[in-house]
Amino acid sequence: MSQSNPTPAPIGGTRRRFLQGVMAGAAINLLPRFAVASAAIDARLVLVILRGALDGLAAVPAYGDPVYAVQRGELALSDLQLRLNDLFALNPAFTHLYERYRARELTVLHAVASPYRERSHFDGQDLLENGTTQPMSARDGWLNRLLRTLPSPASHTEELAVAIAQNIPLVLRGAARVGSWAPSQLPPADSDTLQRIADLYSVDPLLSQRLQSALAANDMASGGMSGGLRDPLGQFNGVARATGRLLSAQHGARIAVIELNGWDTHANQGADAGQLFNRLQALDRGLETLRTSLDAAWSKTAIMVVTEFGRTVAVNGTRGTDHGTATCALLVGGAVAGGKVIADWPGLAKSALYQGRDLQPTLDLRSVFKGVLTQHLGASPRDLEQQVFPDSRAAKPLAGLTRMA
Repeated sequence: MSQSNPTPAPIGGTRRRFLQGVMAGAAINLLPRFAVASAAIDARLVLVILRGALDGLAAVPAYGDPVYAVQRGELALSDLQLRLNDLFALNPAFTHLYERYRARELTVLHAVASPYRERSHFDGQDLLENGTTQPMSARDGWLNRLLRTLPSPASHTEELAVAIAQNIPLVLRGAARVGSWAPSQLPPADSDTLQRIADLYSVDPLLSQRLQSALAANDMASGGMSGGLRDPLGQFNGVARATGRLLSAQHGARIAVIELNGWDTHANQGADAGQLFNRLQALDRGLETLRTSLDAAWSKTAIMVVTEFGRTVAVNGTRGTDHGTATCALLVGGAVAGGKVIADWPGLAKSALYQGRDLQPTLDLRSVFKGVLTQHLGASPRDLEQQVFPDSRAAKPLAGLTRMA
């Protein structure tokens, strides 16, 4: 390895039916399933899952490899101003991430993969999130299992982790209680409507408490949803701002999961410009928005950006790339011991490729997860090996990833 720089109980009668009707109507966007937590830990962790398989050689080109240009063909980048060292550069879309690298707040990990060696998005994402060695072998996710080993919030009704999504992804499903928050697809209710709803709910302690928790969460996350329709990643820039507000609140959640679709670039992928460049640029912009929204909490934050597998080294017949194996991962944040690339580089020569077509994996993604979880959240190595990532003894925690213990 080389381095360089549950559902609430129903209430009865006509009033229940009326309140349910209100809930299903004007107030639906005010009732996220996230409850403000009394934080048991101070470190912040964000997991960003890029669904669709990111081309790691596009995000972090190995321009210094002797056969890079030949092997990549028309996908080889010509704009290599954001050089990290003599071997690697960042895609020119990553201008903000390059600033984080220079500030020693970004670590790039390359030739990395989960234990999965096939090319199904469904199975690859399942294994990435279940934390085992086989797809469909667990019904809960590794991050939920991790939560069971960490100090609990002050109240069992509060959550330490939140999914920034309409549905809780597998990585956060399980016995540990978690929350979710997602931007509403409806216009926000005005203050008069909110007051009338609050008056109605005031006679029922459960509904009143749920509404107040929802309003508190929206207060933390408000102000960040504009402009999303112009974003190639949907509402990511607004979601990033909301995530920062949620995690930076004094009694907010401390762990968040964000999902971003759109990385399956089989056709017309582009190089220095095009669809993938635009998505990378939106990712870069959203991560910068997350940084500024976290404010003082940035210094306590580690963000892991991962994908289910990589893509083929060579361009295909439709000017894109097909499903591959190894890729890159990014670790960014004020708590990250950055300014380096971690890669046991296998090379891009035809003989060095996995099955003659893919970047050969040399770093287990679970080693990255374990390193961050032990150093940043204080997780027990024994718990990680036995409960969080079973059958992972060979994947040792990677050292020196974060500044916080």
